[in-house]
Amino acid sequence: MAKKVYLDNASTTYVSSEVLAEMLPCFNAIYGNSNSLHSFGREASSIVDRARDRIARAINANKSNEIYFTSGGTEADNWAIKGLAHAYSNKGKHIITSAIEHHAVLDACKQLEEEGFEVTYLPVDKTGLVDMAELLHSIREDTTIVSIMAVNNEVGTIQNIKAIAKIAHDYGLIFHTDAVQAIGAVKLDVQDMEIDAMTLSGHKIYGPKGVGCLYLKNGVRIENLITGGNQERGKRGGTINVPAVAGFGKAVEIAVRDMSINQQKLRSERDFFLRNLEQKVEYIHINGHPQQKVNGILNISFEMVDNESLLMLLDMEGVAVSIGSACTSGSAEQSHVLKAMGLDGDEIKSSIRISFGKNTSRSDIEYVIDVIEKSVAQLRSISALTKAGRK
Repeated sequence: MAKKVYLDNASTTYVSSEVLAEMLPCFNAIYGNSNSLHSFGREASSIVDRARDRIARAINANKSNEIYFTSGGTEADNWAIKGLAHAYSNKGKHIITSAIEHHAVLDACKQLEEEGFEVTYLPVDKTGLVDMAELLHSIREDTTIVSIMAVNNEVGTIQNIKAIAKIAHDYGLIFHTDAVQAIGAVKLDVQDMEIDAMTLSGHKIYGPKGVGCLYLKNGVRIENLITGGNQERGKRGGTINVPAVAGFGKAVEIAVRDMSINQQKLRSERDFFLRNLEQKVEYIHINGHPQQKVNGILNISFEMVDNESLLMLLDMEGVAVSIGSACTSGSAEQSHVLKAMGLDGDEIKSSIRISFGKNTSRSDIEYVIDVIEKSVAQLRSISALTKAGRK
């Protein structure tokens, strides 16, 4: 294997040197329990407070106490969906979400349905945008929660979050958004966008795995998901992972600080990739919104190509891409996102996700284009032979 190129940054990223430097002292120098009252604990607590302040500033939260640390985006999504639904169940048991949410939201909603809640799964158009008319038509007297992701993790489409939140609030509803793929890619201002609850994660933005947070606007009620301690102001039990929290706070700060320059680079590399790929490989289709999407995610269908076979051939050449979301890998189920967008079975089965990172080089991209060209040609020749043999 002559070269290795990682183009699965929507799945996870490496930990940046700045973030690692922030974390290292917390493993053996500042090792106290952040809830202990002695000096060791106070020292660790100050690290946690600094991370909380950094995240609050990055998303323009009104106060830093609106940030609650979790073990990641999945826990934060589960907590938001279940916790908000239970907290407001006296007003109603109807929730609205979209058909293309992350499974952390969808599966939490399914669990609530088993408890007697009703969930409306809004359709999306062929670009992956939520149908606003359907949102309005779906609101009922017993609706309490609307949860729509900010950026789709498979195709990169950016939802009209501010408009959706405005509609939710016009009807007195609580609005939550999964912004795991949005932080560092688009500007997030929870006050301007009227967001009541928002999910973030560390490992998508060059921070550590196993840490995230739930932003919860002061005054919004939520039932605890994890009990067993008074950490996080009594709302989320469990000893705080100080090193991970320190790294997460730094990663969020950097993501917002460097957003403009990073997005310019990602857009340049993506456009270069597409321009050259389309010259060398025929019969490809880009899935998602043509303009209203983040720069780092591309979802491409290759006609007459099996995506699992393509994934394996690319991996043999050192190129890492993905099929849909990493959280559903190993599942025989086709992408629920592409299906909801109206793609047929063959189009879904020929689709891969390519997600660029801030360390992706021009030479990396040139190499990947050559490998894709060779792999697609090989698979299409086999496909043609197979079809000919069946005649």
